[in-house]
Amino acid sequence: MKELNKLFDRIIQRVNINLRELEFDVNPLVSNLIPTQQMTKFYAFYGLTPHHPLNFVFRHSNLSGSYFLGKVRVTNSLLYKSDIRGDELKKKGDLFQYQDFNIPVDQDEEITIDDSFLIKTLVHNFSHDPETLETFFVRDTVSTHYANIHGSPSDGCFMGPFSTVDLTTMRDCVVGAYSYVQAGEISHLNIEPGTVWVRLPDEFNFMYRFPSDLLTSYIYFKPGNIPQGIFMDFVEDRKAAFEQVFNIVNFKAPVTVPDSASVDRFAVIKPKTTIGDNVLVAQRAFLQNSTLGKGANAQENCYIINSVLEGNDVTAHGAKIIEADLGKTVFVGFNSFLRGRPNARLKIGPECIIMPHTIIDISKPLVVPPGHLVWGLIENANDLEANSISLKDLSKIETRMCKGRMLFEGSGKTFVTGFQERIHHILEANGAFFANVTNNRGHAQRNQNISFNTIQPYPKGDDKTGLYPTIIIQP
Repeated sequence: MKELNKLFDRIIQRVNINLRELEFDVNPLVSNLIPTQQMTKFYAFYGLTPHHPLNFVFRHSNLSGSYFLGKVRVTNSLLYKSDIRGDELKKKGDLFQYQDFNIPVDQDEEITIDDSFLIKTLVHNFSHDPETLETFFVRDTVSTHYANIHGSPSDGCFMGPFSTVDLTTMRDCVVGAYSYVQAGEISHLNIEPGTVWVRLPDEFNFMYRFPSDLLTSYIYFKPGNIPQGIFMDFVEDRKAAFEQVFNIVNFKAPVTVPDSASVDRFAVIKPKTTIGDNVLVAQRAFLQNSTLGKGANAQENCYIINSVLEGNDVTAHGAKIIEADLGKTVFVGFNSFLRGRPNARLKIGPECIIMPHTIIDISKPLVVPPGHLVWGLIENANDLEANSISLKDLSKIETRMCKGRMLFEGSGKTFVTGFQERIHHILEANGAFFANVTNNRGHAQRNQNISFNTIQPYPKGDDKTGLYPTIIIQP
């Protein structure tokens, strides 16, 4: 394990050098998170389909339990049970629109991960930085449990558990636990835990911060300890179910899956679950006693339990829906936690937008009216009133609005329109609008026949260093 430890020290040193101006030391936070023996315990998986480029290169790295799809290169990195999903990378000849520019893509885009330690992290989508069209880079970065790096090149950063950086290039930044950032480009920032920040320069700025004393019951992360709280307990309670699906060679979904839908073989599907047409269920999703109507999806690390999604509902990466009924075209943002109770159902009307990193945790029935934006921490009807607004009313805002702990500045119409267009794009990309063999194919149709190469470290002898052998998979 000497080589594994040397690589860990190399990564920590490089990250700390980048974060020196913030006087932030990542070593106490991550040195005991993953025991060395765990890093040599699990295989890695590379997905093969006729629809995604065959191009995977890794050198001097450990890939324990991680999942890869598309064009990916990993060098001098440790990846533990992470998902590197390159199925939406830009292709040679594409035109990337940025402001008034249409920029041609010169070669197929690649996810490159260098000198980084990713723990149960999702990396997905493509770079939205016009300066790095062909490379979606993650370098000199440490990312902890259930964080999302979504369309966000990262250089010299630390991400706390259940954090998300979305469509944002970040350099030399610390993103605290359960913070969500979509801000275009950030550098040299230390973002406090529980911050939800959405910004489009010169157009709008949305800012909310969770009360720290209440957030700690959901997620708490301090040096020398693994992440703790309700979120971690919820995931750990269902850990055994995932161990079973990863140990099965020939997987068959225990429920009927329509020809136009797909269920990843590394998802957990419990009985009494119904899958509708054009549904996409991604790897590491968990469904139990639930109905996903036509065009709905459950993305990576999502949990949908005892719930009904009427149709065209988006459950973004890491979101959890328990004892809830969702009308059509409801968007549930990254790492949101929506928990009703068997005798206190949560009902969300159609066309609602549940902001990323929203917590709704109720003990009495609660109804969210149609067409509303919801954010923050909600435990009852009074909280809902303080942490929601109709999309119609928000669209009328042109200057500034404060509501509870939320501050909005700028054009509400631009904010709402941008969100609605993005939801439509997600549904389109996932194949929710698929109608026939050639019309509107998406991930739900293209991912139906993925096969997997398994990759593992040397089992014994002088080469048993904890690192995987250098492998190049190309056409």
